[in-house]
Amino acid sequence: QVQLVESGGGLVQAGGSLRLSCAASGRTFSNHAMGWFRQAPGKEREFVAGIGWLGGTTSYADSVKGRFTISRDNAKNTVYLQMNSLKPEDTAVYYCARRRLIRTSPTPRLEEYDYWGQGTQVTVSS
Repeated sequence: QVQLVESGGGLVQAGGSLRLSCAASGRTFSNHAMGWFRQAPGKEREFVAGIGWLGGTTSYADSVKGRFTISRDNAKNTVYLQMNSLKPEDTAVYYCARRRLIRTSPTPRLEEYDYWGQGTQVTVSS
């Protein structure tokens, strides 16, 4: 069984930064692309960023390009999301997820991910 545990959320002022972490259990972490998603109150869950299984391929939603950076450390079974220049509209619960297929690039399609963390709240005040 795979478990994903997010951490690093919190309250920050607009323009500030946060770094989210997602620690994964299991020995196959390095074979899977990983993604970060977010869900604001009353809105659907949306793709934020993704990283391929080797870490060489990344993908971002247009709304976060140039501000967020996704990375991974396969030795630590951890994926990160560095968030800079935060805006109030970035307020949401952030989730990490594992793509079902092995050895692939990231995808923004939620249905392609099979394991999800419990989420971590990010609140950006204006």
